[in-house]
Amino acid sequence: MIGRLTGKLLEKHPPQVLLEVQGVGYEIDVPMSTFYDLPAIGGEITLYTHLVIREDMHLLFGFATEPERQTFRQLIKISGIGARTALALLSGLSVADLHHAVSTQDSAQLVKVPGIGKKTAERLLLELRDKLDLALLNSDRALSSTSESDILNALLSLGYSDREASWAIKQISSNAMVSDGIRQALQLLSKER
Repeated sequence: MIGRLTGKLLEKHPPQVLLEVQGVGYEIDVPMSTFYDLPAIGGEITLYTHLVIREDMHLLFGFATEPERQTFRQLIKISGIGARTALALLSGLSVADLHHAVSTQDSAQLVKVPGIGKKTAERLLLELRDKLDLALLNSDRALSSTSESDILNALLSLGYSDREASWAIKQISSNAMVSDGIRQALQLLSKER
């Protein structure tokens, strides 16, 4: 089993990257949350990986964090949820957002993800209710989930997409107050547009 790879990023074409590790190029499918955080071509990265072996092919999936990989593994255990659907979910929602949707039983959040219909969303909520590990969500960030939620809501109300807002929140200072966090996020987002 391939558990983790560290190497030089040779190519990136969503959702796939080509990673060179000691002369071997690995084609790895990554969620968009990982893709957005990739360095420039030629940079070094480490990805936590999950190998799926099928009759006709071997597929390697990569994740920036261990919680993403563990969530992916929980998702593919659910009947009817394949690796591509799990990757789409992690591309559309962060691990924290998915956990929040499951804990609040918010199917509307899941339906926003392309390829997830109402029935699939309801099945996901039912299956994941007791399976997502809260310990996976603990990170070294000091920014509280309440502050992050407030900043996220402010950015969404200003018209930014979920993806843009989540990206900005990851970039801001971990000890920022809500007002400072919103200001920092807005500065980052204005540079990206």
